[in-house]
Amino acid sequence: MEEIKVKKVIIGKQFGSCENYEEFKNIVKEKRIKVHVVEAGQKIKIEKDLYLDVLWPDSKNIISENGINNNSFVCKMIYKDFSMLFTGDIEEVAEKAILSKYKNTNILQSTILKVAHHGSKSSSIEEFINIVKPKVALIGVGEKNTFGHPNAGVLERIERIWK
Repeated sequence: MEEIKVKKVIIGKQFGSCENYEEFKNIVKEKRIKVHVVEAGQKIKIEKDLYLDVLWPDSKNIISENGINNNSFVCKMIYKDFSMLFTGDIEEVAEKAILSKYKNTNILQSTILKVAHHGSKSSSIEEFINIVKPKVALIGVGEKNTFGHPNAGVLERIERIWK
């Protein structure tokens, strides 16, 4: 936001704070960027046939354990027959809460899964991956990163759904 012109930011409702979030708030205030705060149950229309279903965070199911990550903005982008699930930095505890919340729907099933938390070992439980059933899984991570992401176990769980 400091380098490029941003008109509007969509962010999940925050239930805590950290240094990065405080910096974010200062930048949007200074640059007068519109901030749209969302939570589970909202739908954001981008254009005809393209929208976001906001799945998380959920004010009725706030997670206190590692709250900044586990209350990350999770949404499903839908365009006609294509869908992509964006999972933010959620971990196992949030994946289980999301599975519980949407257990009687097929809302999580998506063409592409943006793997949670850079493929860390604390995310991407087998049940979550099996419910999403992605044809493609994307992991946002730098080569030779200091965290050792993605975790080998996460890669194995993802590969199992395609066998």
